[in-house]
Amino acid sequence: MTQQHPITPSSELVQKWIEEGPPLDQPKFVAHFIATRAAQWGADQELEACCEWIHGETSDECFVANLRAARRPKPLSLKEQALEQLDGIAAVFLASHGGNLVCDTIRRALEQLPDPS
Repeated sequence: MTQQHPITPSSELVQKWIEEGPPLDQPKFVAHFIATRAAQWGADQELEACCEWIHGETSDECFVANLRAARRPKPLSLKEQALEQLDGIAAVFLASHGGNLVCDTIRRALEQLPDPS
């Protein structure tokens, strides 16, 4: 029997991803979902190992925190997601109607919302 790589997700974790993923009758999407989750999980394991090693070499907690923040940025806020999606809507509206006055009004309203902390 071949030896399992040390950064391999457990069968329980893979089963959890299967349950969270798309329907099993769509194997192409299931495979993509599982591969993406496994890659993210493996990258997280590697990042944590690097942070532990750095922490052992230096007592600079700020460096470790900055490394984590740089390698695992926060997901976009709902406001940022809405503004990005509005860009797509504005492009379609501009192409089909020759203007984007409605999108400009919505953009100004979104931009006035407070940024998340």
